[in-house]
Amino acid sequence: MSGESKPTILIVGAGLGGVMLGALLEKADIPYLIVERATTVKPLGSALAVGPSMVPVFEQMGIDKEYLALGKRARYSMFIKENQEKLLALDYCPMDEFTGYPGFIVARPLFYDLLLNQIPTSKIHFGKRIDTILETNDKVEAHTTTGETFVGDILVGADGAYSSVRKGLYERLKKEGRLPESDQEDLPFRCTCLVGQTEPLDLEVYSQLKDPRSAEEERTANDAENAEWGPSATQSMMDKTRGFPIHFGDGKRTLGDMFDKTPKDLISKVSLEEKIFETWSGGRTVLLGDACHKLNPAGGQGAFTAMQDAMTLANLFYAMSSPSLSEVQTTFSEYRAERYPAAVKAFDASQTLSMLTGKNFGSKVALFVAQNLPDFLWRQFVKKMVVSRSTMGFLKEVELKGTVVPVEAASSVKAREVYRQRHGTVSV
Repeated sequence: MSGESKPTILIVGAGLGGVMLGALLEKADIPYLIVERATTVKPLGSALAVGPSMVPVFEQMGIDKEYLALGKRARYSMFIKENQEKLLALDYCPMDEFTGYPGFIVARPLFYDLLLNQIPTSKIHFGKRIDTILETNDKVEAHTTTGETFVGDILVGADGAYSSVRKGLYERLKKEGRLPESDQEDLPFRCTCLVGQTEPLDLEVYSQLKDPRSAEEERTANDAENAEWGPSATQSMMDKTRGFPIHFGDGKRTLGDMFDKTPKDLISKVSLEEKIFETWSGGRTVLLGDACHKLNPAGGQGAFTAMQDAMTLANLFYAMSSPSLSEVQTTFSEYRAERYPAAVKAFDASQTLSMLTGKNFGSKVALFVAQNLPDFLWRQFVKKMVVSRSTMGFLKEVELKGTVVPVEAASSVKAREVYRQRHGTVSV
């Protein structure tokens, strides 16, 4: 692909999906800009479980050692009641065997900074709110509320569950009579919660954290800016839940203890939305991550699927022969064909895991089945989780590890073939 034929990518949103895409485009030498409405990004959620399937990609990017240094090995996921009764322990040790890499969790802000450091400061613009998006057959323009205009060949909406990019795209498609009824409905959610990040806890007081099976769970947040979700609403919910018992410490600890050990600006009230949108693109605009699929956080799959979206888009952008509208729309079709089934699978898995903590009859049945699942069936389940281990086709291939041969995504295969054609060699 000549310098003139490379598409210029505008990324709206500097969350994990957006910065992952930017970091990959940087490696692919594809021109891009990231535009973020916030002046700084505050990654919410206690910890991030990325999983061993992503480590080969980090190795290709040259950040694997930094990632592993930031993380802690995580082999178990435990479900515990308020009275400290252990309901279920899920053993993910087979992942080590199947992939050749251990599972890790990492503090979300530290991981975010690692990705952000891969992006030159000149290519990311904070404090720029997109007001209007205009498209022609040749370009897409993003206009900010402060008068700036950013021009590119493709615009990626990576701006979260309440995406302004999606809103604008859907309004246009609705006027044209091309928006499905399901995409015109509000985001549904079943509950709200508080998320935050405590300061380091004393291991002698919270002795359960010494258990090597201790793990943390990812939580994501929406960006709604109204009284129902602002600081006052957060404080009100904290006041109502301070006395709620938790399983840490001597059994007498409450959520209030956690609130007192958490900076107030890192506590937010969020809704746990759940929806997969049918429409992922239109014209020269495409959606990524929570903007097109918002998962129940019980499965800890939100950030993982967003980063996989970014990987697919980066591979397909690299493989484009030109930034023509027909080529762009073909790329978007391939992207949705690859990622929509994966998003549905992650959505269903998250729904299933969320049932384990419910109180209705269906949840009790699901918990009983999980508690009594034969080991060979659990291993098969874990194997299905890791069999798809896509990598970047335009970066140096990494050594295959583990006992399960990975099935690469079509986008990875396509990018690798294009790389070989352009360089007249084999990437090894």
